[in-house]
Amino acid sequence: MKNSETMNHLAERVRMLVGDDPRITEKYMFGGLTFLLNGHILVGCRKDGGILISVGKDNHEAAKARPGTTELVQNGRVMSGFFWIDGDAIEDDEALEDWVRFAEAAVVQRPLKVQKPKKPRSPKTPRDRS
Repeated sequence: MKNSETMNHLAERVRMLVGDDPRITEKYMFGGLTFLLNGHILVGCRKDGGILISVGKDNHEAAKARPGTTELVQNGRVMSGFFWIDGDAIEDDEALEDWVRFAEAAVVQRPLKVQKPKKPRSPKTPRDRS
């Protein structure tokens, strides 16, 4: 499968799990399609067939002990509660569902994330050259 086909197939598998839950939205982030629960990252689908999962800081060590996990590191810093899960570790539907439900149990406890209205851009004006 091509990379985008792999990600699309994975996204369809996640959609089957989350159903038509009105709390779920989709957004392209981290180079793939990410499913948000109440505005918070739940699971992101990667082009290589793996996922990004949010399990919360309290579940970090439990998730780290599971097979196929790699901590998310940004700017040399471990992002506690976020993991990359290898495609092989979620190859069967039961394993994927287990990860999604594990993440959902943590993310659902977080408060609803309210999007701030975007500030209108001010028009560019030429610089005063005096």
